[in-house]
Amino acid sequence: MRYFDNSAEHLEAELDKSLIRLGVECVDLFYVHRREAARPIEEVTNTMAALVRKGKTRAIGLSEVAPATLRRAAAVHPVAAVQSEYSLSTRAPELGLVQECERQGTALVAFSPVGRALLTDRPPTEDRVAASAFLAGNPRFTEPHFSANIAASAPLRCLAAESGTSAAALAIAWLIAKSPTVIPIPGTRNPAHLRELAAGACMELSDTELARIEAALPVGWAHGDRYTEAQWIGPERYC
Repeated sequence: MRYFDNSAEHLEAELDKSLIRLGVECVDLFYVHRREAARPIEEVTNTMAALVRKGKTRAIGLSEVAPATLRRAAAVHPVAAVQSEYSLSTRAPELGLVQECERQGTALVAFSPVGRALLTDRPPTEDRVAASAFLAGNPRFTEPHFSANIAASAPLRCLAAESGTSAAALAIAWLIAKSPTVIPIPGTRNPAHLRELAAGACMELSDTELARIEAALPVGWAHGDRYTEAQWIGPERYC
């Protein structure tokens, strides 16, 4: 079973290791990447705040937490960022997390903003899925959901082609338009893909264009859960 340790001893020790590896005395942002459910978030936030006071990090962040957890943490110390999966295929943050980030002045760092490549012009093939330890067991990339998701995401690719851009750029532009607090963090090793993703940050979508995107991929279009039960250990479900 997966286990997470948010104790003061563990967090400071891991941060110290990072400082040594990086060759610096302070980092800009230090995350608790998964919350230890049994430990009060106020205790964890106090631990992180102490690291700020010691000059080891300038700001603190949380990952995959519920809106209520952010609210409780922010009452102890400002939370600079919350990392959460958010995209056209994962809309749960709109049910409270986006709003709480806006209230707290917290950046919502949206990972997997192109749905692990489902929201691109080159969605994963069966071979690519099989080669990935994560995707090979993920519900959205196993049958019958995988074939259904390839078909269901096709309208976005068609819309992008009509607009003279890429599906990835549209997905990024849509996400940025949802809230000024959202900062997408796509990942790629391919320079051409990086250019497509970056192009989305330069696009300004009209209300009509946003409506067309959401009509192409309406809320709830994705087949299958975003995590397996084992992968759900750590992230907080709040809706």
